[in-house]
Amino acid sequence: MVTEKKCFKCEELKLLTEFYKHAQMADGHLNKCKKCTQSDVKQNRSQNFEHYRQYDRNRAMREDRVAARLEYNKTESGKEVRRKAYANSKRKRPDAHKARVILNNAVRDGKILRPTSCTCGATGRIEAHHDDYKKPLEVRWLCVECHRKEHRQ
Repeated sequence: MVTEKKCFKCEELKLLTEFYKHAQMADGHLNKCKKCTQSDVKQNRSQNFEHYRQYDRNRAMREDRVAARLEYNKTESGKEVRRKAYANSKRKRPDAHKARVILNNAVRDGKILRPTSCTCGATGRIEAHHDDYKKPLEVRWLCVECHRKEHRQ
Protein backbone atom coordinates (compact mmCIF):
# COMPACT_ATOMS: atom_id res chain seq x y z
CA MET A 1 0.00 0.00 0.00
CA VAL A 2 1.29 3.46 -0.95
CA THR A 3 1.98 5.74 2.03
CA GLU A 4 3.62 8.65 0.19
CA LYS A 5 2.71 10.81 -2.75
CA LYS A 6 4.25 13.67 -4.73
CA CYS A 7 2.39 16.99 -4.86
CA PHE A 8 2.12 18.19 -8.45
CA LYS A 9 2.25 21.83 -7.28
CA CYS A 10 5.22 21.98 -4.90
CA GLU A 11 6.68 18.69 -6.21
CA GLU A 12 7.51 17.48 -2.69
CA LEU A 13 7.13 13.87 -1.62
CA LYS A 14 4.76 13.79 1.36
CA LEU A 15 2.79 11.32 3.44
CA LEU A 16 -0.75 10.56 2.27
CA THR A 17 -2.05 12.24 5.42
CA GLU A 18 -0.76 15.51 3.93
CA PHE A 19 -3.32 15.23 1.09
CA TYR A 20 -7.08 15.69 1.24
CA LYS A 21 -9.18 12.62 0.55
CA HIS A 22 -10.80 12.50 -2.88
CA ALA A 23 -12.83 9.42 -3.77
CA GLN A 24 -12.49 9.93 -7.55
CA MET A 25 -8.69 9.77 -7.50
CA ALA A 26 -7.01 6.40 -8.06
CA ASP A 27 -5.39 6.34 -4.61
CA GLY A 28 -8.31 8.14 -2.93
CA HIS A 29 -6.39 11.38 -2.34
CA LEU A 30 -6.06 14.70 -4.17
CA ASN A 31 -2.87 15.22 -6.21
CA LYS A 32 -2.17 18.55 -4.49
CA CYS A 33 -1.05 18.65 -0.85
CA LYS A 34 -3.14 20.35 1.84
CA LYS A 35 -0.71 23.25 2.16
CA CYS A 36 -0.81 24.03 -1.59
CA THR A 37 -4.59 23.57 -1.70
CA GLN A 38 -5.08 25.98 1.19
CA SER A 39 -2.77 28.50 -0.45
CA ASP A 40 -4.73 28.29 -3.73
CA VAL A 41 -8.06 28.68 -1.95
CA LYS A 42 -6.81 31.71 -0.01
CA GLN A 43 -5.48 33.32 -3.20
CA ASN A 44 -8.73 32.63 -5.10
CA ARG A 45 -10.86 34.13 -2.31
CA SER A 46 -8.73 37.28 -2.19
CA GLN A 47 -8.88 37.71 -5.98
CA ASN A 48 -12.69 37.25 -6.02
CA PHE A 49 -13.41 38.96 -2.71
CA GLU A 50 -16.75 40.58 -3.60
CA HIS A 51 -18.12 37.41 -5.18
CA TYR A 52 -17.36 35.32 -2.07
CA ARG A 53 -18.53 38.06 0.27
CA GLN A 54 -21.94 38.08 -1.41
CA TYR A 55 -22.00 34.28 -1.52
CA ASP A 56 -21.28 34.09 2.22
CA ARG A 57 -24.02 36.62 2.99
CA ASN A 58 -26.59 34.76 0.91
CA ARG A 59 -25.57 31.45 2.45
CA ALA A 60 -25.83 32.82 5.99
CA MET A 61 -29.39 33.99 5.32
CA ARG A 62 -30.70 30.64 4.03
CA GLU A 63 -33.69 29.46 6.05
CA ASP A 64 -31.95 26.32 7.28
CA ARG A 65 -28.94 28.29 8.52
CA VAL A 66 -31.05 30.96 10.23
CA ALA A 67 -33.05 28.21 11.95
CA ALA A 68 -29.87 26.42 13.00
CA ARG A 69 -28.49 29.65 14.53
CA LEU A 70 -31.72 30.22 16.44
CA GLU A 71 -31.62 26.64 17.74
CA TYR A 72 -27.96 27.01 18.74
CA ASN A 73 -28.78 30.20 20.65
CA LYS A 74 -31.18 28.14 22.80
CA THR A 75 -28.51 25.62 23.81
CA GLU A 76 -26.31 26.04 26.86
CA SER A 77 -23.18 26.52 24.73
CA GLY A 78 -25.00 29.12 22.59
CA LYS A 79 -26.12 31.00 25.69
CA GLU A 80 -22.58 30.87 27.09
CA VAL A 81 -21.13 32.28 23.85
CA ARG A 82 -23.63 35.15 23.95
CA ARG A 83 -22.88 35.84 27.63
CA LYS A 84 -19.15 36.01 26.90
CA ALA A 85 -19.69 38.30 23.89
CA TYR A 86 -21.90 40.58 25.98
CA ALA A 87 -19.36 40.73 28.83
CA ASN A 88 -16.54 41.37 26.35
CA SER A 89 -18.48 44.19 24.68
CA LYS A 90 -19.31 45.69 28.07
CA ARG A 91 -15.64 45.54 29.12
CA LYS A 92 -14.25 46.96 25.86
CA ARG A 93 -16.76 49.81 25.40
CA PRO A 94 -18.28 50.75 28.76
CA ASP A 95 -19.43 54.13 27.40
CA ALA A 96 -21.37 52.49 24.57
CA HIS A 97 -22.83 49.89 26.93
CA LYS A 98 -24.00 52.53 29.38
CA ALA A 99 -25.59 54.60 26.58
CA ARG A 100 -27.45 51.54 25.25
CA VAL A 101 -28.75 50.65 28.72
CA ILE A 102 -29.97 54.21 29.36
CA LEU A 103 -31.68 54.36 25.95
CA ASN A 104 -33.30 50.93 26.31
CA ASN A 105 -34.63 51.88 29.75
CA ALA A 106 -36.08 55.12 28.33
CA VAL A 107 -37.78 53.19 25.50
CA ARG A 108 -39.10 50.60 27.97
CA ASP A 109 -40.46 53.32 30.26
CA GLY A 110 -42.14 55.15 27.36
CA LYS A 111 -39.96 58.28 27.65
CA ILE A 112 -38.75 57.75 24.08
CA LEU A 113 -40.83 56.20 21.31
CA ARG A 114 -39.22 53.91 18.78
CA PRO A 115 -40.36 54.97 15.29
CA THR A 116 -41.77 52.43 12.85
CA SER A 117 -39.71 53.55 9.87
CA CYS A 118 -36.17 54.64 9.02
CA THR A 119 -35.21 58.01 7.58
CA CYS A 120 -34.92 56.21 4.21
CA GLY A 121 -38.54 55.08 4.51
CA ALA A 122 -37.85 51.41 5.21
CA THR A 123 -39.99 49.66 7.80
CA GLY A 124 -39.26 46.56 9.83
CA ARG A 125 -36.48 46.38 12.38
CA ILE A 126 -35.41 49.90 13.36
CA GLU A 127 -32.25 50.38 15.42
CA ALA A 128 -30.88 53.31 17.40
CA HIS A 129 -27.56 54.82 16.33
CA HIS A 130 -25.57 56.94 18.77
CA ASP A 131 -23.40 59.61 17.21
CA ASP A 132 -22.11 60.48 20.68
CA TYR A 133 -22.25 58.00 23.56
CA LYS A 134 -22.03 60.88 26.03
CA LYS A 135 -25.55 61.84 24.91
CA PRO A 136 -27.35 58.50 25.35
CA LEU A 137 -30.84 59.77 24.55
CA GLU A 138 -29.81 61.54 21.34
CA VAL A 139 -30.05 58.86 18.65
CA ARG A 140 -30.91 58.48 15.00
CA TRP A 141 -33.34 55.66 14.24
CA LEU A 142 -32.12 53.64 11.27
CA CYS A 143 -33.08 50.43 9.51
CA VAL A 144 -30.54 47.60 9.66
CA GLU A 145 -29.11 48.42 6.22
CA CYS A 146 -28.72 52.16 6.90
CA HIS A 147 -27.18 51.35 10.30
CA ARG A 148 -24.61 49.07 8.65
CA LYS A 149 -23.80 51.77 6.09
CA GLU A 150 -23.37 54.30 8.88
CA HIS A 151 -20.82 52.09 10.65
CA ARG A 152 -18.92 51.37 7.44
CA GLN A 153 -18.27 55.09 6.92
